[in-house]
Amino acid sequence: MFILKKDIDKKTVAQFDPVLFEGRIITVLSPSEAERAVAFLERQERVGIDTETRPSFAKGHVNKVALLQVSTLDTCFLFRLNMTGLTQPLVHFLQSEKPLKIGLSLKDDISRLKQKGDFTPAGFLELQQYVSQMGVEAMSLQKIYALLFGQKISKSQRLSNWEADVLTDAQKAYAATDAWACLRIYEKLESLRQSGDYEIEDTEIYECEEE
Repeated sequence: MFILKKDIDKKTVAQFDPVLFEGRIITVLSPSEAERAVAFLERQERVGIDTETRPSFAKGHVNKVALLQVSTLDTCFLFRLNMTGLTQPLVHFLQSEKPLKIGLSLKDDISRLKQKGDFTPAGFLELQQYVSQMGVEAMSLQKIYALLFGQKISKSQRLSNWEADVLTDAQKAYAATDAWACLRIYEKLESLRQSGDYEIEDTEIYECEEE
């Protein structure tokens, strides 16, 4: 019987061992590479999806999305949108019912992607809604992953430069992990849901404000 807690505090998450995606990471730098990547992804049943945007430290200025990550359980494609734009194969992918595209805070990701090119999104599953239906109250990717797997997703690269000429290995691993983690969470929860072999444990969480 799997005990599924509703929430977890940040201090507990911080004590967990870090997790990183260990599969293939393929950086997509041209429209032709994007076309081949999409052809591979369209053969999958479900994928994890996420985006990264270069942080802006100027008040009122928001940069356009720079990276789209789409991952299976063993392969993650990093589409460098600041170099390729939103290519037609990608538009078709984002508008297709299949594969199922699983992400967290998808409203924000889709809004950013639409700044690169108009499309009608289809085949997306919002993890925040999905976990809520199963009784989980945690809403962040880091907390949800920690509840299910007892590991910590690092956020150390979140504010790095996603428009750099060459992404570092640390950036690639971070970006791939976020998309892959979305898929892992869905796979785990769907397995529990279908088996019914879990119980929800009510936990009171008191987050102390950081000084």
